[in-house]
Amino acid sequence: MKDNFSIIENEDHALFLLIKKGDKDAFVVVYHKYHSYLYSLALRYLKNVEAAEEAVQHVFVKLWESTRHIEIEINLKNYLYTMTKNYILNYFRDNKKMVSINYVNAQEEISDGNDFSTLLEEMQLSEILEQGIEKLPARKKEICKMKMEGSISNQEIADRMGISIHTVKSHYQEAIKMLRKYFRKMKLMLF
Repeated sequence: MKDNFSIIENEDHALFLLIKKGDKDAFVVVYHKYHSYLYSLALRYLKNVEAAEEAVQHVFVKLWESTRHIEIEINLKNYLYTMTKNYILNYFRDNKKMVSINYVNAQEEISDGNDFSTLLEEMQLSEILEQGIEKLPARKKEICKMKMEGSISNQEIADRMGISIHTVKSHYQEAIKMLRKYFRKMKLMLF
């Protein structure tokens, strides 16, 4: 796993060096690689689609404009993360009358980088889970979605769907097995 991390770091470093030289193709690769990561981060705190999109656009414009002037070794993912975090904090500062409560909460959460990273990882896992559920067969998908709604019992699901409670349990257990396989597959692809 550490070797895969090194490969990603080396790939990012090579892309960063190409961007420093004005390589637009390398910039596009970085954009596609980190866009959803940064968007999720921004949306989590800004809670506004347009503001999150603006944040990501700002970060990538800054990356393109400022990269040529950076003379130190950087971790590209951490650099983009920090730029996004700073944008969010500046956004809250500049719009403090509208979002004063969110500003305080974000400052507290962002100040502890480990918690912030953990929240981001949880969001990414949640997205992967949702994608996996969408790939399930119709009945299994429907049962999983109802289970995720909250405190709904197997009997209530059975009543809503007009099937037996045993069938609900069976579909749910099979869906969990399918989702585990999907997570393993995604883990191999990501690492």
